Amino acid sequence: MDHLSIISHIKEIDGVELLDIREPHPDETIISIRPKDFKKVCMHLHTLCPSPVMMLFACDERRKGAGFSIYAVFMAAPQKKWFVIEMNIAENEARFDSLAKEIYSASLFEREIKEMFGIEPVGNPDTRRLRLHDEIWPEGHYPMLKDFIRTTDTTSVSGDYRFTKVEGEGIFEVPVGPVHAGIIGPGHFRFSSAGEPIINLEIRLGFTHRGIEKLMEGKDPADAVAIAERVEGDSSFAHSLAFCHAAEKINAIAVPERAKYLRALFLELERMYNHVNDIGGIATDVGFSFPAALASAIKENILSLNEELTSSRYLRGVNIAGGVLKDVCRDKIKLLKRALEVAIKDINRLKEILDSSNSFLDRVDGTGILKKKTAQDIGIVGMAARACGIAMDLRKDFPGIYDKIKFNIALEHSGDVLARLRIRFSEFMESVRLIGLLIEGLPPGDIRACHAQHKEGLSLGYAEGWRGQVLYALKLDPAGIIERCKIVDPSFHNWHGLSYSVLGDIIPDFPLCNKSFDLSYPGNDL
Repeated sequence: MDHLSIISHIKEIDGVELLDIREPHPDETIISIRPKDFKKVCMHLHTLCPSPVMMLFACDERRKGAGFSIYAVFMAAPQKKWFVIEMNIAENEARFDSLAKEIYSASLFEREIKEMFGIEPVGNPDTRRLRLHDEIWPEGHYPMLKDFIRTTDTTSVSGDYRFTKVEGEGIFEVPVGPVHAGIIGPGHFRFSSAGEPIINLEIRLGFTHRGIEKLMEGKDPADAVAIAERVEGDSSFAHSLAFCHAAEKINAIAVPERAKYLRALFLELERMYNHVNDIGGIATDVGFSFPAALASAIKENILSLNEELTSSRYLRGVNIAGGVLKDVCRDKIKLLKRALEVAIKDINRLKEILDSSNSFLDRVDGTGILKKKTAQDIGIVGMAARACGIAMDLRKDFPGIYDKIKFNIALEHSGDVLARLRIRFSEFMESVRLIGLLIEGLPPGDIRACHAQHKEGLSLGYAEGWRGQVLYALKLDPAGIIERCKIVDPSFHNWHGLSYSVLGDIIPDFPLCNKSFDLSYPGNDL
């Protein structure tokens, strides 16, 4: 079924009226509908694509006399299309029909819209705050409204977060965090156990909320790249790439071919150092110190290589709308080739050590299982999805430059810690292969396009970061200034996957399960 067939199916839905259909970019179709048709159309797209809710967000249009806009984004991978469902609701009718009971992947987005805009998702059974904690934020304060003014009045602060209670004989709770030992982010984990097995895990996040999306408003896109790079430190390049991609689509900027190759090269380097870091973290969590040390050495070599290539260990200051600021000359290519030869030798040695240890394999095999059906229902993305047998990867679904170098997707099916470990090894080795092909095919030419600024528009930018899909919905006003920037890090989808993966395991295995996902606190909290 092509994308036109999907649109035809939507047109034939009984009672649905499509107000407008437009394709501002080859990979996007925006469908405007009436509020009363919103749920029905989203339900059909969820089935037709098929796709979880990839994004669901609001825009405050009241200054234009247009109330609020709500956007729901679905991914049609076979058609290489993003479908955006758009509706407007009046200011005095700030509500919409919830999707959460039918499409679970919409639930967190709806909670976010409620706490940030005060728009009610009617029918959602869970509208607790995600980031604006009840202990601090007064009721009725919605920071994403354009006329929001922060108050010091705390008389309406409730201080009461409703955790799920699991009751019964022999049930006890173990609260962990939000402050943890070690250099990790803050998150509260509340375990309910019957004896040793975990029967429920509730995760509360938001402790590193910085108001990133609010900070983006009113910025020139050229200045906002630096903010995108700092959403989460270990995915600086993926976030800046997704942001620049959105800005380039709105302004019709043709990125030079050489810049596309360089971007793919840097994205794979970011994937490599993070994957090997997590392999070492998994080894650490089972007390296997020697391979953990080897993994640290491999990671350090790649970070040092990044600095040699770009003057930044974490690949910051490289992306810009229209291309990149850092080129790779002949001498640096030689350095890169030598570093890759060492990396592949070291990663093979690391894999050999782990595969030959029965005690290590006993800890990771069958631990932290996330079932494929559960992952699909939640809307799990990226590496964690591929470990469950879900073949979702933007390098395959929306390949761009990856189509020229024949990218091979890594898949496992057991959904456990071992599967996620194997995905990391496979993707590390595939990244080495891809970088080799990118070097061989690197075309001459400019690394940055000149372009006239600025245009008005809404567009979706994306990149397959090492955790999964990094998505940016960017809306620019007539002067080319950011009016709204919606960010979805893969961790936002995947934290709930962790809470399901530990069920039936014991609490001492939680750090191992947690590290096998290695999700981002700031990427989720924004």
